[in-house]
This record gives sequence, C-alpha cells and structure tokens, in this order.
Amino acid sequence: MPAQRSPARSSTFEYRLVQEAINLRKQAQGMPHGIRRDELLKKAHQIDFAVEVNEWLTSGPYRPDIKNSQRVEIA
Repeated sequence: MPAQRSPARSSTFEYRLVQEAINLRKQAQGMPHGIRRDELLKKAHQIDFAVEVNEWLTSGPYRPDIKNSQRVEIA
C-alpha cells in the first residue's frame, strides 16, 4: 500500500477540516437519498462543529498563555 502524503505545511488544521467538509458535501450531492448520503452529510456537519470548537478554543481568554505558563517539575 502506498504511503499517504501529508498535507502541505501551509494549510492549517482548520483549512483541512473545511476542505474535507466541502468534499463530503460534494460526494453526497451526487448520491440518491439513503443511509450513505446521510452519513456523509452527518460527517460534514460534525466537521463544521469541530471547526467552530477549534476557533472557540484558540481565541480570546481560552488561548493558552505560553509566556506566563508554569512548568511542572517531576521529581
């Protein structure tokens, strides 16, 4: 089995998620109504939600402050 290439370094995690959701919707668009189509649309919706959560966690007061973080020493 050939090795999979990693995405380009310039594409962010969020960008890759959005692209995957777009691809899933395109796949579902050409399918007849049914379980497989519903699964594709559900996965696209889950990815949309993941993007929103990621944006929420990486913005504002929830973003980790690396400068002032305390290191924990393990003895």
